[in-house]
Amino acid sequence: MNIIIKLSALVLIIFIALWQVSKNEKFQFFGNLIDRVETTEKIVALTFDDGPTKHQTKEILKVLDEAEIKATFYLVGKSIEENIQETKNIIDKGHEIGNHSYTHQRMVLKSYSFVAEELEKTNELITQAGYREEIRFRPPYGKKLFALPYYLNNKNITTVTWDVEPETYLDKNASASDISEYVVQNTKPGSIILLHVMFKSRVNSLAAVPLIVQQLRDKGYRFVTVSDLIGNSA
Repeated sequence: MNIIIKLSALVLIIFIALWQVSKNEKFQFFGNLIDRVETTEKIVALTFDDGPTKHQTKEILKVLDEAEIKATFYLVGKSIEENIQETKNIIDKGHEIGNHSYTHQRMVLKSYSFVAEELEKTNELITQAGYREEIRFRPPYGKKLFALPYYLNNKNITTVTWDVEPETYLDKNASASDISEYVVQNTKPGSIILLHVMFKSRVNSLAAVPLIVQQLRDKGYRFVTVSDLIGNSA
């Protein structure tokens, strides 16, 4: 009985450890992962997950136009199918697009074939919308065990996570000023900032974007796409 208890405890410990590893923004078992870049230049990448959605895509594109910056959007394949014009609008505005899976499921303990279908179907949709640049991947919820990193490594696809993400650490009712304050305090040269603005429930995150842009610009920062950020790494 003691052996069974000990083995059960060991299995539980291993499971908990793997779960923690799966959501670590700085590590995956295989392949290339970028959560920020090392640079002395005061440049950062502003990134948005999920969508596209009809109204919110229009709103964030308007904000970015007014700020005269380019951002990186990690889009969900199913949402691309439902909002193809919004996807094209993102591309036409010169923003970067990444793959955020087809169904936005946690990529933990999924089969290799499931992972392949999720990514390849979404890549195909992004290409059909007119995007011609390299497509990097951001795992839903940041989760990545075991088949996902193995697939990414085999296909030489880079995983892009983040090092500044206010919405996880702040109260769900955090104001736009709270969100911007968190981002500004935690950003450093080479940071990748993650925000969710594609749903009506994220209105404060959307409202925080111009505040973040202005406050970081006041500190001497410049906004670039993830590709440009990688290209400027030390």
